[in-house]
Amino acid sequence: MNKILYGALGAFFISFPMQAKILVYPRIEDKAVVDDGRYKVYVREAGTENAWRELQVFSVEVDMDTRSRAAMAQFDADEPVEVKVVTPGQMADNVKIRPLSQGISYNKVGGHALTFRLERPAKLSVEFGGDRMGNLHLFANEVETETYDGTEGEGVVVWDGGSKDIFRKDCHLIYFGPGVHKPKDLPNGEIDVPSNCTVYLAPGALVKAKLRVDRAKNVRIVGRGMLFQPLRGVEITRSRNVHVEGITVVNPQHYTILGGESRKVTVRNVKSFSSRGWSDGIDLMCCHDWLVDDVFLRTSDDCLAFYNHRWWFWGGTSNLTVQNSILWADVAHAINVGGHGDDRSPKGETLRGVRFRNIDVLNVDEDDDNYRGVMAVCAGDKNRVEDVSFEDIRVEDCEEARLIDIRVIFNEKYNREPGGPIRNLVFRNIRYQGEGGKMYPMRIKGYDADNDVRGVLLENVTVDGKKLTGTEGMEMNGFVSDVEVK
Repeated sequence: MNKILYGALGAFFISFPMQAKILVYPRIEDKAVVDDGRYKVYVREAGTENAWRELQVFSVEVDMDTRSRAAMAQFDADEPVEVKVVTPGQMADNVKIRPLSQGISYNKVGGHALTFRLERPAKLSVEFGGDRMGNLHLFANEVETETYDGTEGEGVVVWDGGSKDIFRKDCHLIYFGPGVHKPKDLPNGEIDVPSNCTVYLAPGALVKAKLRVDRAKNVRIVGRGMLFQPLRGVEITRSRNVHVEGITVVNPQHYTILGGESRKVTVRNVKSFSSRGWSDGIDLMCCHDWLVDDVFLRTSDDCLAFYNHRWWFWGGTSNLTVQNSILWADVAHAINVGGHGDDRSPKGETLRGVRFRNIDVLNVDEDDDNYRGVMAVCAGDKNRVEDVSFEDIRVEDCEEARLIDIRVIFNEKYNREPGGPIRNLVFRNIRYQGEGGKMYPMRIKGYDADNDVRGVLLENVTVDGKKLTGTEGMEMNGFVSDVEVK
């Protein structure tokens, strides 16, 4: 076990090598958690004849239009592994392991099983017979380096699933061990996390609550446990120096992560599934200095939505980075920037310095043409949007989408004023490869002479194997200038 030390600043840890090279999580037993009998998943050290270790496979609901039942399993490993997937009820035919950019091949074993090797951590969709709705999601995580066991001394709150909720004003560690945890009498089913505190969700922990970080600093939310069907997953408002890593959020009613007026936040290796309207992935409003790294978001609204003012948050947006991630929008956008802002201020707010890089998009499926963008920069409510870049974005077959949608908009459903100008957008090394889905033309439109689009670079953009050489075929209007295609 990793050793935990304490000082004036609270808990900190020293990582020592762990003996176990593969960690299979404790089984969760709860009537709300449905084991998915369509798949049996096993793992062992690669290149050995060691015994297979079985993983628990959960059902997760996806796609608000069909409310389909997909499957999910995960484990930790610090060395190459071999995975075996058995499908007792169907033949292991016409199999895809996505993202395709991972280049993972498999070996068929008999009629109902396959094996494949993983050299490193991965987040995968294993699909049989073209079925994207009943697929298996497999998450191979790195072995944890920050662990706790609830015995770290004073200032520790251990939720044990007893008859009463436990609170402590000066806690530096909130520990959820393996098992099911549900607050008994907390309003909105939410747990407040104070400053200088770590929340640890152990492997095999299932927490039926939202974690709320409000007006706090120096907070860590880590572990391999799950937040199960909360109102929201994690809410970070008016806070700074917050780190969220490793957890899984299953079927929240609203966002997976809400950020409002918060600075210096890292979100890493978070996995999420949703199946309701407005159940976005990560939505940020007037946030600064965020890093979102190595996340998997399968949502029934925008996977990522970055705005200025909305609700109780003001102050513009700057320096946001999303990287090394996988997005899957069963409904709406994969990436949506700029829609909400402070329409009642004289000049509006500015959203600037946003970067998206090394991202795989597995699907976008949206009927409403207002929300079809895989990568959408749509400024509303007097927002000025500038210096936004997309680099190394790989988009797989989309059912119904627009690869790029850049507009200054007045959306009567959400906006009270049109957006402001859009300046300096970069799309570099963008690839879409379709297989029969419907991809509408790219779109670039300003609103009027003052609220226009100026300065768009499209470099090495490829659609179905053909490199973009000009703006022919795009939907554009007279309020667009300085578009360069390279």
